[in-house]
Amino acid sequence: MAKKTNSNTEQNKVRYSDEELQEFRELILKKLEKAQHDLELLTDAFTGKNENDTLDTSPTFKVLEEGYSVLSKEENSHLASRQQKFIKSLEAALIRIENKTYGICRATGNLISKERLRAVPHATLSIEAKLQQKPASKFPTLPESMKPNEEQPED
Repeated sequence: MAKKTNSNTEQNKVRYSDEELQEFRELILKKLEKAQHDLELLTDAFTGKNENDTLDTSPTFKVLEEGYSVLSKEENSHLASRQQKFIKSLEAALIRIENKTYGICRATGNLISKERLRAVPHATLSIEAKLQQKPASKFPTLPESMKPNEEQPED
């Protein structure tokens, strides 16, 4: 009789066991706690809550310092927004654990590998499905009328 390997057993499974789901729940709860703490720090940074600044005593003509301050607050605001999105993804993963659908690829219906879920516990796609996705271009494509003419003039 041939002994099944761990990866073959994992491929034949429909879902993760309750014990495995509990392991992932603990991992997600730890990440969620850290993410919420980080969000609090970022929010404090861009709201100036814990700032010992000299805004009330310094002259208002220091444009460069004010510009840097605004830029820093905007960056922290952007990071806080990303952190909120991450927290929502982790909370959605906890709901999937409750529904016992955690770790199932939404594209293929197969189990996502434990290694991937440990690295990205809020993942909803297996590595295979993620690689098959068309990468979104950061730049819009040019209309045909604006594309450079590839014909070279003859000398």
